[in-house]
Amino acid sequence: MSRLAIIAGQGGLPAALAAACATPPMICALDGFTPENLKVDQIFRIERLALFLRHLEDQGISQIAFAGAVQRPRLDPSLFDPQTAQMVPRLLSAMGQGDDATLRAVIAIFEEAGFEVVGVEAIAPALLPQAAVLAGEITPRDESDATRAALITQALGAVDVGQGCVVAQGLCLAVEALPGTDAMLKSLGQIAPNLRPKGGLYYKAAKPDQDRRIDLPTMGLETLRLVAEAGLSGVAFQAGSVICLDLPAMTAFAQAQNLLLWAR
Repeated sequence: MSRLAIIAGQGGLPAALAAACATPPMICALDGFTPENLKVDQIFRIERLALFLRHLEDQGISQIAFAGAVQRPRLDPSLFDPQTAQMVPRLLSAMGQGDDATLRAVIAIFEEAGFEVVGVEAIAPALLPQAAVLAGEITPRDESDATRAALITQALGAVDVGQGCVVAQGLCLAVEALPGTDAMLKSLGQIAPNLRPKGGLYYKAAKPDQDRRIDLPTMGLETLRLVAEAGLSGVAFQAGSVICLDLPAMTAFAQAQNLLLWAR
């Protein structure tokens, strides 16, 4: 019988994923990146990755799922065990090529150790809403802005920059980069009023050709709060490719704030 371990990062996704599992998974967290509302069974460091993989095998783990946000940790060369040290050039080379290359290298290391890496949609498909208007109504301007935003986001993803942007009346007001979604939405307040059209959509989508088992874009209630505070008209996202945490609460908030919430 397969036993699952969740490699948990920060945020609410690890707990949501664990709740969807038929049997309790083993929860593992990178040192310094604790998930919300979830008891951690094992903390590990990258410098001891080989030993950690062996521990997972000893615990009967056969499947691995990655969930939650993790920033690149600082590595302490003095802590490397000999086997992990052999992985370092490979990881550093991948890190130099961007997030997608880094994540693919991590997946490959786990697979080479004999683990099956599974994605959120294999465990909890309900977290990925399919095509629907969840709140509000689509206007012709929304249609136009969403089309423009999807093209921009696709271009950003193709060069491994980000998974979202904000478009208002055809103008791109902001794009996601290393600081993340929250920082991007908060930055809208810094745009001079005479340069900023009214309304607009925040759009989010998976990167083209990304490995869907890891790093699918995620939104939650806090995302919608920031969208409302920024004075946007709503959110559109790629149906079936964006994780929505607590969708009922997100939908209720969008309805109360007259925001569009659209799985496009």
